Amino acid sequence: MAAPIRALLVCTNHTDYPTKPEKTGLWLSELTHFYDEIADRNILIDIASPAGGPIPIDERSLKRNDNTNDKWYHSAILRPKLDNSLRLDSIDPQAYKLIYLTGGHGTMWDFPENTRLQEIVRQIYEQGGMIAAVCHGVAGLLNVCLSDGTTLLHDRQITGFSNMEEKLVGLKEEVPFLLEDALKAKSALYSKSFLPFLPHIEVDERIVTGQNPLSARKVGRKVVEEMFDK
Repeated sequence: MAAPIRALLVCTNHTDYPTKPEKTGLWLSELTHFYDEIADRNILIDIASPAGGPIPIDERSLKRNDNTNDKWYHSAILRPKLDNSLRLDSIDPQAYKLIYLTGGHGTMWDFPENTRLQEIVRQIYEQGGMIAAVCHGVAGLLNVCLSDGTTLLHDRQITGFSNMEEKLVGLKEEVPFLLEDALKAKSALYSKSFLPFLPHIEVDERIVTGQNPLSARKVGRKVVEEMFDK
C-alpha cells in the first residue's frame, strides 16, 4: 500500500467584526463537509491557523441542523485538532500534497496579508500539490506570488463569496473588502452561481475553489477525484 499523503487544512483565528457584537470565525461546515469527503482516503490531515491554538467557530454555523457538523465537531479525531491547531510558522510545506483554505468571515482579516500562508501555498503548488479553498477562505490566495513573479490567480478560473451574497447576509459594510471585487482586481477569471448561495466550484489545473458554504463538499469531492480517481 502506498504511503499516505498529507493534507493541511487552514482555519482563521479572527473573531471580531468592526461594529457588530456577534463573533465570527470558521464557518464550521466549510471544514466538516470537506473533511468528510477526504477522511476515508489515505490522507494524514493536519489543521493549522495563523496563530495556532483553538479555532474559533462562528456561532451562527453551530446553530444549523447539520449531521456532518455533529459527526465531526464531536469527533475524537477532529475536535482535538480544532482545539490545538498548528501555527503556520511551524509548518513545513514540503510535507504536504494538498492545502485547503477554509472560510468564515474571520479569514478576511488574517488570511490575505499573511506572508507565511502565501509562502506555504506557493511551495505546495510549485512542488505539484493541490490548492483548494472555499468561500471567504479564497481570500488567502489573493496575494500569492509564484517564483517566476506571476500571481497565482492571474487568468485563473476562480470563484469565492460573491458581492450579492455578502449583501444578503448583511455584512457588506463590515468586511474590509469585497472578495469578488478583489479577485477580479487580481485578474482572476471570476464566476459565480446563477442564484446566490447555490453550490458552485471552479477548477483550474491544480486549483479548486468553491463559492460559498454549500460548495465545500463539492470542493472536497473534486479534490479527491483529481488526486485519487484519475
